[in-house]
Amino acid sequence: MKRRTSALSVSAAALLVAAPLLTGCSTDSHPGAAAVVGDERISVSQVQSQVEHVRAAQRASDNADQLIAATGALPQETVQLMVRRELLERTAEDNGVTVTRGQVQEARDRVVQNFGDTEQLEQFGLSYEGGAFTIDQLDDVLREQLLIEGLVESIGEQGLGPAVAETAERLGVDINPRYGAWDYETGGFTTSDTPWLAERADTLQG
Repeated sequence: MKRRTSALSVSAAALLVAAPLLTGCSTDSHPGAAAVVGDERISVSQVQSQVEHVRAAQRASDNADQLIAATGALPQETVQLMVRRELLERTAEDNGVTVTRGQVQEARDRVVQNFGDTEQLEQFGLSYEGGAFTIDQLDDVLREQLLIEGLVESIGEQGLGPAVAETAERLGVDINPRYGAWDYETGGFTTSDTPWLAERADTLQG
């Protein structure tokens, strides 16, 4: 399957170890937080729970070692994922963009059909380097993409990045240094090699 990490594609669907979880350390102003977006606090325990959920599914797979090795930065990627989704939700709200459960279900049906079965889809999700996910987290992944597509339709592809960056500046983004940092000049995470609003690959669209 082909993966690309270039600019956001309007049509792309977001798809979006036993390695120890990161503990301790928090932002100076928000003890116990992995990140804070405006008034939304993302706790270290929330991040650990999500990471372990994925790790448990990976360890249960026949190719556990490969999956874990491919997603070694999962804790950091999980924080970035949770921050990104919060910013997208706030930006969508500001621009009158909504996503219904029915839209998510329709997208899910298309994705499952494209992959042929849920087992192949989950293997893809568990190996995805940009933020591994399990099959029961697919709806959240699809909701994220639908928000992106709705925003692009509303404000244009060129307006998406600036709109999210404005949301981040208005709300304030505080990242636990253990997981990275938010760069207000670039509108993204300093630990990421590619723009965080990157194309997640067109594999889900067939």
